[in-house]
Amino acid sequence: MLKKIALIAAMIALPLAAMAQAKFAHMNSQEVLSAMPEVTKAQADLDAMAKEYQSEMQRTEEEFNKKYQEFLAQADSLPQNIAERRQKELQDMAQRQQEFQQEARQSMQKAQQDAMAPIMQKLEAAIQAVGQAEGYIYIFDMARTPVAFVGSQSVDVTAKVKAQLGIK
Repeated sequence: MLKKIALIAAMIALPLAAMAQAKFAHMNSQEVLSAMPEVTKAQADLDAMAKEYQSEMQRTEEEFNKKYQEFLAQADSLPQNIAERRQKELQDMAQRQQEFQQEARQSMQKAQQDAMAPIMQKLEAAIQAVGQAEGYIYIFDMARTPVAFVGSQSVDVTAKVKAQLGIK
């Protein structure tokens, strides 16, 4: 009977002792990302691409507005079939503009995903390397996962992740 009690006590105490030694950490991926030169370059490339799309959209809008103003100025003096043809041209132009804007948005989203994917993989690898090297059970990312409370036993490893990536 005494052996059974000792065995049960040991079975209860062993997981509690393991939990007491568990190491938890947290970090802020936004802080790390903002310091990565790859992010700065990717953002500059995306900004340049967005500027090109914006320039093209502005050009086509100006072209549409010019044709629309010409149509309005001549609408009363044009034969009905020519007026209808020009209205159709304007409608087609407006539709192409909307399609281009949609394509531009989709292209920008894909470019952002393509640019950030290798950067995020590099960050994840650095977090895993720090976690394995330091023996952490969990590293919570405060920028991605809302955590209601972080106790003093949790270690902030943001600086260690930056160091793993070669960032100061």
